[in-house]
Amino acid sequence: MKSATELTTEIIKITLLIQEKYPELYEYLGEMPITIPTDQNPIINSQSLNAYYESLVAMLNNYIYSHNQEKANESQSQKSLR
Repeated sequence: MKSATELTTEIIKITLLIQEKYPELYEYLGEMPITIPTDQNPIINSQSLNAYYESLVAMLNNYIYSHNQEKANESQSQKSLR
């Protein structure tokens, strides 16, 4: 497993990518359940950072997949209208 420092760097990179390329998705980052700790003093370690990073990757991949599917469906609809 990566160190906490490496994971923090990866989290910053993917967050910046989302902010720059997918601003419509960026606004939802603060609403992710994993970013809202329910504990009084949450433990932040490599395991929790890795879980957060993986959730960011999954969210981004799901968004890109869904967005590409929408574009493909729009393209198919336009072709069938011709």
